[in-house]
Amino acid sequence: MQRYQLKLKSLFLIVISTLCFYNCNSPISKKREHLVFRYNETDNITSLDPAFASKKEIIWATNQIYNSLVQLDDDLMVMPDLASHWEISEDLKTYTFHLRNDAFFHSNTIFPNKTRRVIASDATFCINRLKDPKVAGPGSWTLDQVESYEAIDDNTFQIKLKQPFPAFLSLLAMRYFSIIPKEQFENGYDYRKKPIGTGPFYVKAWTENEKLVLRKNPLYFEKDENGVQLPYLEAVAISFLPDKHSEFLQFVQGKLDLLPNVDTSYKDDLLTNEGKLQQRYLGKFNMQKGPSLNTEYIGIYLDHENTPVANKNLRKAINYGFDRTKMMTFLRNNIGFPAEGGFIPRGIVGHSPNIGYNYDPEKAKYYLKKYIEETGDHSPMVSLSTNADYIDLCEFIQRELEKTGITIEIDVLPAPQLRKQKYIGELPLFRASWIADYPDAENFMLPYYSKNHTPNGPNYTHFNNTEFDQLYEKSFMIPDIINREKVYKKMDSILIDEAPIIPLYYDEVVRFTQPNIIGLPNNAQDFLYLKRVKKSIK
Repeated sequence: MQRYQLKLKSLFLIVISTLCFYNCNSPISKKREHLVFRYNETDNITSLDPAFASKKEIIWATNQIYNSLVQLDDDLMVMPDLASHWEISEDLKTYTFHLRNDAFFHSNTIFPNKTRRVIASDATFCINRLKDPKVAGPGSWTLDQVESYEAIDDNTFQIKLKQPFPAFLSLLAMRYFSIIPKEQFENGYDYRKKPIGTGPFYVKAWTENEKLVLRKNPLYFEKDENGVQLPYLEAVAISFLPDKHSEFLQFVQGKLDLLPNVDTSYKDDLLTNEGKLQQRYLGKFNMQKGPSLNTEYIGIYLDHENTPVANKNLRKAINYGFDRTKMMTFLRNNIGFPAEGGFIPRGIVGHSPNIGYNYDPEKAKYYLKKYIEETGDHSPMVSLSTNADYIDLCEFIQRELEKTGITIEIDVLPAPQLRKQKYIGELPLFRASWIADYPDAENFMLPYYSKNHTPNGPNYTHFNNTEFDQLYEKSFMIPDIINREKVYKKMDSILIDEAPIIPLYYDEVVRFTQPNIIGLPNNAQDFLYLKRVKKSIK
């Protein structure tokens, strides 16, 4: 049995006392107006229902409103959340969660006493919603491994899996599994727009396409290391300017506390080629950088035997034939890392930095020569499909490989068409990204498991390797991450050697904050958590 224990103290009396004196309509005092955290969302938020939290803009907002049974720390390790501790059975298929006794829903008149404690049947209700075809949310796939689930009593919730799945706890930390009250649906409350959760902030006001305002939840159960109740901020204000350059100007003027990424419209104004702040911005902003669980790559469809890339030697020649470091410096301002390791990116257990392809023109020519000897094709030509956002990368690779003797034709497609043709196997080479849904390297190996060939799964390359498949299945029986890491690295090395892909780069989380923002965590999934953020007076 594995057991994780968190010491609890009941806060029932504190909660009741807070409710008696708290007025949810109270304005922020002028002395605390500076404690409002402001950021912009260029992609509009369409819903605050966690069952639909598949896009970053929704995940960022709902991260402030809800809790799940478990959560991830800054290193993406699973930690207690609404569950104080849990046990996992010896056969790795039964998870028994014990709920904390001091977590209450946001104050609302749908409850007879304005709030109530979270109980195990709330988890049952939330999973039922995920399964309900009437809800039709994008998170139903997360239940593929679940055999059954039940509330044993108010404090105990149990899930049984069809087969072992060591990454299951990480998956439970996804926003889809946020705990919400069934009373909201029984009362016909507008859940999409005015949701009720248990998180550090609650929804105060939402004018769609203009602004979303969240206020501090006085009932929140988490405290910091010194016993101070979280969150520190009084409110969060999210605007919806659709133009990224306007967002940048708002940040430079100090009207936003966070610039969440770098856009091509201003990246050269903000950053040097080496990925550092331009001299004029030094000391004015803080920059956060860290690995992202995203690998950018070119996929190769392997089921067309009459195409040049059906030959592994040509695939290796392409991989050795362009300089990823130069590509990142001149085209991406060094945001990201050259993918000279495996497919598993930096920032996650299982990444291997030295098993990939570095720039080596001599090796590229060597493998091209072997290709010519085997096929008699002295002038290999391959079509590479991409969307408009990645033309620069593809043209760089085209120019580099031309020096080697490989001709690349670039086919620019609308993003929806690219996705469709990639899915049905019509593209010999296609530019793609793989972003982890949950922080386990298994998520980066599943696209190459043979049983996941499209249309049964995301194996767009139709890669098929018996040893790889056996290792993938073996990994599900290894609960210990250290031993599982060895299996992941072996799988990754097989993938790189067979070369059904051309890794380009591992993406990077890059954020900018005003200098008075303290404690904003950075994580490889690029999720925003504000419960521990402090904001001082400028």
